Amino acid sequence: MALTSTDVRRIAELARLDLGAAEEALMLAQINSFFRIVEQMSAVDTSGVEPLYTPLAAVSDAHLRLREDVVTEGDERALNQQSAPAVAGGLFLVPRVIE
Repeated sequence: MALTSTDVRRIAELARLDLGAAEEALMLAQINSFFRIVEQMSAVDTSGVEPLYTPLAAVSDAHLRLREDVVTEGDERALNQQSAPAVAGGLFLVPRVIE
């Protein structure tokens, strides 16, 4: 999928960019280069390849360092709501803004 200079001008207009002729030509070359890389990557047969959870797994044994799922902070709702102007049932009360 190759873009044209018209496409680049349209993208620049949508992004509110003011590109000069040299910048437009450079942007066209860069975007088309990117699309060529994507086409090359799409052409690779990846059927049967397990996805990696980290790129490091491709070069070495990488183990996830997970922490225990334990509560580290207590319930401080009452303390946090002390500065609120109005509280009811553990909820902050705010003025109605929609009639």
